[in-house]
Amino acid sequence: MGYGWSAPVLKPKIFVSYHHGGDRAYYDAFTRKFCHTYDVVQDSSVDRIIDSDNPDYVIRHIREEFITGTSCTVVLCGAVTPSRKFVDWEIKATLDKEHGLVGVNLPTNLPNPDGTLPVPDRFLDNYRSGYALWTSWSEIVGDVARFARLVHEARAREKWKINNSRELRSRNG
Repeated sequence: MGYGWSAPVLKPKIFVSYHHGGDRAYYDAFTRKFCHTYDVVQDSSVDRIIDSDNPDYVIRHIREEFITGTSCTVVLCGAVTPSRKFVDWEIKATLDKEHGLVGVNLPTNLPNPDGTLPVPDRFLDNYRSGYALWTSWSEIVGDVARFARLVHEARAREKWKINNSRELRSRNG
C-alpha cells in the first residue's frame, strides 16, 4: 500500500571550473542544460570567496568546500582558461580527491598556430596519461546522453593514471 509520495532522486554532483571573467555565459548555459541531470557545484568565483593567494590554503578550501561530495570536475576551457591559477588549483584539488576530470573546449578557445588547442597544463598531463577526457562544447550541448557517458567514464578511470606532479601555477599567465 503506497502513500502517494516517493523519495527525492539525488542527482550526481559535479564541480565546474572555468574562467569567471570570460566564460560565465558558457557556465550559465551549461548549468541550464544539465540542471535536470546534475547538481552543478560552483556558481561564483573561487578567488572572491577565498580571499587568499596562499595555494595550500586555497586548495584545501576548494577540496573541502567544493570538491568533496562531487564525483567529477568539468573544466570549461575558453580562451584564457589555460593561464588561470585558480583553474590549475581546482584541477589539482580534483586530482587529490581522485575524482573524474572532463575538459570541454569552448568556441572561444581557438587553436594555436601549430593547430594544437591551448589547455591547462595539469589537465594536459592527465589527458596524455589517459586519465582525463576531452570533448567540445558542441558535442555536449547537442547530446545530453553523451555528456552523461563522459562523466560516467571519467569517474571510472584508473586512478594510477593520475599525474598531479606539476608545480602549482603561482600567478595568472
